[in-house]
Amino acid sequence: MNFLTLDLNLLRVFDTVMVEQNLTRAADKLAMTQPAVSNAIKRLRYSLNDELLIRTAYGMKPTPRAEILWPSIREALSTLEAAIAPSSFDPSKAVATFRMAMADSTAALWMPTLITAFEREAPHMNARMVPLTTREPRPLLTQGDIDIAVGFFPGVVAQLSGGQGAARSPIRHERLYSGHYVCVMSKSHPLANQELTLDAYCAANHCLVSFSGRAHGLIDDELLKMGRERRILLTVNQFFTGGKVVANSDLLTVLPFHFIASTGMSDALVWKELPFETPDVHVDMLWHERDARNPAHKWLRDHFVNMTNEMFAPLAEMKKSGNPNLN
Repeated sequence: MNFLTLDLNLLRVFDTVMVEQNLTRAADKLAMTQPAVSNAIKRLRYSLNDELLIRTAYGMKPTPRAEILWPSIREALSTLEAAIAPSSFDPSKAVATFRMAMADSTAALWMPTLITAFEREAPHMNARMVPLTTREPRPLLTQGDIDIAVGFFPGVVAQLSGGQGAARSPIRHERLYSGHYVCVMSKSHPLANQELTLDAYCAANHCLVSFSGRAHGLIDDELLKMGRERRILLTVNQFFTGGKVVANSDLLTVLPFHFIASTGMSDALVWKELPFETPDVHVDMLWHERDARNPAHKWLRDHFVNMTNEMFAPLAEMKKSGNPNLN
């Protein structure tokens, strides 16, 4: 291949198809017809002497050569875009609607502050909440059903943070907050004024917050390692519901510490440290590469980071105090 004769416009088409993994969506993004996009990829295949992208039932699958080339091409295009069109984003004039997926407790914590920012700084921006019913939001992001996902996605983030192909994934992520699980119960619970031992914990009845409805969670995995188990009397799919249930019953539940306040019932609840070790809870923000350079989307991501720093500093101090109540 002679680089001097290569049509550099083909690289922009290639980059967009790699991001979208779909010719129709790439054509819409580029304001081109699908046949024109197909023809551009065909010309690039000829120039590079590689198939580059193979059509499958699930979209366009890149070849190993395409996966090797894409990071360098994307970086070069980003550098050119930054040099030619410097950012001068004015949120007060921007018009945008963001579709966001997160659990009820996450939304309860972040949305009031975000909407205040919309009203003060970006009066023409809107938010649309999408129910989060899975720990795997990548299909929603890839298909363009949502613009951002915020939550606890341990398996996804582990894959994106390392391993084969992680650097070439079109999904980007950023850690917002790290915390841990605690046991939550009503103030009138028999264990509220006692030490929470492992035996007492396993002997109690439990409410499990489970997106899928499956009566087995991370806590049960940890108990199995110790040869123990608990009785899950009820599963619910919202943290708010879990808080409401335990505030008015003798069930125990396990919640991320920073989500207790978002139940709206912290004055009726007591939290205690679990009598065994559990993995940390990481709240991550995920988005698609197609939005990485969108100035309105970047403004939104920056706000999530800033809001997190402001919201969780008081919670960290509360946690250090060791006060068993949140009120």
